[in-house]
Amino acid sequence: MGKNEFLTPKAIANRIKAKGLQKLRWYCQMCQKQCRDENGFKCHCMSEGHQRQMQVFGQNPDRIVGGFSEEFERAFLDLMRRSHRFSRVAATVVYNEYIADRHHVHMNSTQWATLTEFVKYLGRTGQCKVEDTPKGWFITYIDRDSETLFKDRLKAKRHKADLADEERQERVIAHQIERAVSSLPPETPLASDPNNPTASHADGARSAITGNPPSGKVAFLLQSQSASVSSKPNNEAAAPKSAPKLAFADEPDSEEKSAKKSSSTRVGASGGGAGLSALDELMREEEKAKEKINRKDYWLCKGIVVKVMSKTLAEKGYYKQKGVVKRVVDKYVGEIEMLESKHVLRVDQEELETVIPQIGGLVRIVNGAYRGSNARLISVDTEKFCAKVQIEKGVYDGRVLKAVEYEDICKIFQ
Repeated sequence: MGKNEFLTPKAIANRIKAKGLQKLRWYCQMCQKQCRDENGFKCHCMSEGHQRQMQVFGQNPDRIVGGFSEEFERAFLDLMRRSHRFSRVAATVVYNEYIADRHHVHMNSTQWATLTEFVKYLGRTGQCKVEDTPKGWFITYIDRDSETLFKDRLKAKRHKADLADEERQERVIAHQIERAVSSLPPETPLASDPNNPTASHADGARSAITGNPPSGKVAFLLQSQSASVSSKPNNEAAAPKSAPKLAFADEPDSEEKSAKKSSSTRVGASGGGAGLSALDELMREEEKAKEKINRKDYWLCKGIVVKVMSKTLAEKGYYKQKGVVKRVVDKYVGEIEMLESKHVLRVDQEELETVIPQIGGLVRIVNGAYRGSNARLISVDTEKFCAKVQIEKGVYDGRVLKAVEYEDICKIFQ
């Protein structure tokens, strides 16, 4: 058996000695060989294999040093991206983590003689934010990919969302002002004529809106009596019976009080249908205003199941895979935990899609008038790409929404 055969005592001793990190000055990058002492390094430099590598290096030294420099820079930045992507950290800490790998590219084979020169180079090229402090050099990784794909886009979306919210608020306020103005009766020149019943009716309506009693008597002509009068012959219609009058005075008599009771009872009975229709119209207007206010260009929320539609992630096997939103970053970016691999990705909402559960499943309304409410899926219309849901719990418990688009609802993770 040879002296340095596999698992001989000498071979085991050599493996134990070479297990940890050795001194950098006794490492030959061209041969990728680590020596344990100065004598071993000297013997290695005199060997035939090292001499051949040095001849190759002498033919084109700049190219070889540049290749080692690029490899060292790439490995160092990959470590920063994985371990210290969003943190400010000392350069020596990152360097110690980098050299923990025995097979790393050593700095003495690059164009940088010291770590300080390399850190300054990262600052000049804009790859890291560099700070010189009394405690040493600190670096912060600049994520160029995220900055170009997310930061500018998110900033533009926030600005656009703020402008849209302001415009919606202005439109809602203008609409409310128009409704308030249209609800008031127009001013007519006949209002000053006390003998005109139309003018008296207008004064009474204005007094009901403003809360001030009219100055004189107000007469209300009921529609039932006018219709009966018009249906009679002409000779009888020429002399119609006097309509009951509702009078406001300081000291009303008994006949005026009885007329007031009868007319108020009849007016309330005849105006019931109009009141219900006005209430329905008011509810519809309120729902439309709520739709305008709650309709946003962002819809991500925590706890829903989404589908990844980014083709750039197809190579990693995440394309058309489902995940759960664990956290929302800046309204438009979600941290997605994949259901199968349990990997956590950070994906923009433009590369995500809502998931529709089976009939009877729980969904979250992520956009529109009832944004944020939980509902139960009743049916799905595949031709119109909409669904019918019933809200559960909350203020609108039991309300059925018949045509909700697929993009406005999403499955809740259970």
